[in-house]
Amino acid sequence: MVILKSSEEIEKIYASNQVVAEILSKLESEITPGIDTLYLNDLSERLAYERNAIPAFKGYRGFPYSICASLNNTVVHGFPSKTPLNEGDIISLDFGVLLNGYYGDSAITVAVGKISESTRRLTQATEEALYEGIEKAIPGGRLSDISHAIQTHVEAAGFSVVRKFVGHGIGSNLHEEPQIPNFGKPGMGVRLKPGMTLAIEPMVNEKNYDVEILEDGWTVVTKDGSLSAHFEHTIAITESGPIILSKRDGS
Repeated sequence: MVILKSSEEIEKIYASNQVVAEILSKLESEITPGIDTLYLNDLSERLAYERNAIPAFKGYRGFPYSICASLNNTVVHGFPSKTPLNEGDIISLDFGVLLNGYYGDSAITVAVGKISESTRRLTQATEEALYEGIEKAIPGGRLSDISHAIQTHVEAAGFSVVRKFVGHGIGSNLHEEPQIPNFGKPGMGVRLKPGMTLAIEPMVNEKNYDVEILEDGWTVVTKDGSLSAHFEHTIAITESGPIILSKRDGS
């Protein structure tokens, strides 16, 4: 069941997402060759607690860290580690918090130093696809309009959308209905209505969309070893269209 949120609830979800946005901005500013992602994990925890928020991922279904740190060919759910980042890497950081009973959730993919042109195109196409999907989150539309817009943009750029993992509703639970695939035909699925709060998150592979889960039960990697990028925003659908609750400039 899709839970429609009141304006007061959306304000609380916005507050949670602004904590996430602020912390992701701080983490991004720290990324440089030689830094390790376990440091970023510990920093995210400290910053969350300083803002009276609880890291949402740590302990969620047994996940052992506060951030998902997914390096290069890791798609999602990567474990932070003490391995230093190298020039030319890309690192996806997925982070969420619980604040005053409501969740925030967002993700970015960041270049480590100078990256290749092909890698830059991958990250750019993934971020653009996120905004293409958000533009379709309008009252009266269908859920798969979002999915189709993402897939169309990604494939036009020569990349592939991951099909095994999806976006989701969000609110007083980290994951709510509906699930939001990043592919599909338009005009299908639930009708979009004001009050819906959605975490839209394209995961895009450089080559084939097939993925596999490592023995730790969490880390998802591309099956062919190619690079992957991931961007996510939490949005609210209003009468006048979508509002990005996790926008990082605070507007």
